[in-house]
Amino acid sequence: MKVRYALVGALLASAAFVGGSAYAADLIAVITPSHDNPFFKAEAEGAEAKAKELGYDVISLVHDDDANKQSQLIDTAIARKAKAIIIDNAGADATVSAVKKAKDAGVASFLIDREINASGVALAQIVSNNYQGAQLGAKEFVKLMGEKGNYVELVGKESDTNAGIRSKGYHDVIDQFPDLKLVERQSANWDQTEAYSKMESILQAHPDIKGVISGNDTMAMGAEAALVAAGRKDVIVVGFDGSNDVRDSIIKGEIKATVLQPAYREAQLGVEEADAYIKSKTAPKTEKQLMDCVLINADNAKKLETFALKP
Repeated sequence: MKVRYALVGALLASAAFVGGSAYAADLIAVITPSHDNPFFKAEAEGAEAKAKELGYDVISLVHDDDANKQSQLIDTAIARKAKAIIIDNAGADATVSAVKKAKDAGVASFLIDREINASGVALAQIVSNNYQGAQLGAKEFVKLMGEKGNYVELVGKESDTNAGIRSKGYHDVIDQFPDLKLVERQSANWDQTEAYSKMESILQAHPDIKGVISGNDTMAMGAEAALVAAGRKDVIVVGFDGSNDVRDSIIKGEIKATVLQPAYREAQLGVEEADAYIKSKTAPKTEKQLMDCVLINADNAKKLETFALKP
């Protein structure tokens, strides 16, 4: 009898207590790029908060946009017997095999923010309507530029589907105005430091630029910092993401506009859909789901908080 009680005691001691019961909660793995970028940090926090609210344990992992590291983290999620993976992936092509590996192991993946170049591998791909958002940003940029002048485009990571979609959305609007001249288009890989360096070099080659349109807010912040350091507060900068940093810059009259993509809500929706699948095997009605973006400028910047608009 003592042995039996000792065994029960050991099992209770090793279990995770959730809601007062001695049973380990199901696990959800959240995998994103580096949390140094506030957008990805907001995704991770949104997913983790919703998962815990729904009674799950959570592991939050960072792949640093490294597809090999991402594959290893998915192996970790599989080994930890995660019930689902919420992932902002490390490459539209490079991620396909890793997500398929999870599927084959019985772990459903719910993609947020970035798509992959395959259907039927992940259960959901929940992304911002990047084309619609880019058109909003481009229209504001054209208006701010007065429909004329030389400008620069900073592009995100070339392997990322969103970089190409946003650039296309920009150009489908801007290219309708013949007096707007693109003098330089460079990738800064979503990175603020790289954008600063690229902007310094571009300014030397093209001192007459009037505007910069950026594929994300982090690069916009780097470009703005380089422009300020060069005494060029006259150059119009427009970003994309809706970060608090750019919100504050807009309020101060520096960066002129950005496009809010609802990162926090996308992540939470991914967890909600994972929860429905885990509990009842209810898959989303459609795999690819688009969430519309919102233009942020001086008129509404004060309502922006952590990639969401307050009432």
